[in-house]
Amino acid sequence: MQGHPDVIDCLKELLRGELAARDQYFIHSRQYEDQGFVRLYERLDHEMQEETQHADAILRRILVLEGKPDMRPHTFTPGDTVQQMLRQDLDTEYAVQKNLKAAIALCETHRDYVSRAMLLAQLRDTEEDHAYWLEKQIGLIDKLGLQNYLQSQAEA
Repeated sequence: MQGHPDVIDCLKELLRGELAARDQYFIHSRQYEDQGFVRLYERLDHEMQEETQHADAILRRILVLEGKPDMRPHTFTPGDTVQQMLRQDLDTEYAVQKNLKAAIALCETHRDYVSRAMLLAQLRDTEEDHAYWLEKQIGLIDKLGLQNYLQSQAEA
C-alpha cells in the first residue's frame, strides 16, 4: 500500500529518534549498572526495550507504506552523572512527545488513521510512563537530596 510521501518521511524521522532514544537508554542503563544503581539500571533497561518496540512498530509501518526506512539514529551525547542522565532522558522524551504530536496531526491531514493510532499509543506511553517517571525521579532528587536518592537506587 503506497503511503503519502510526507507521512513516510515523518515516520522515518520518528524512527531515527526512537533509535537514538533506545541507544541513549542503553548506555545510561549500563552506566547505572556499572555504578551499582540496580533500580535505575532495571528501569532504564525496561525503557530501552520499550523504545525498541516503538522503533519496531514505526519500521513495520514504513514498510507497509512502501517506504525505505532510515536506520541511522540521531546523534546524542550520553550523560556523565545520574542527574545529567535523567535530565537528558527527560529532554529526549519531551522532544519525542513534540514530534509525535506533529506526526499525529500530519497523519490526520493525510487521512492515515492507522499510523495515527499507532503514534497515539506511543504518545500515551511517552507522556504517561516515560516522561512521568523521569519527572518523578528528578523531583525525588530535589526532595531527598542526591545522596539519599542514590542510596535508594542501589537496592535491588
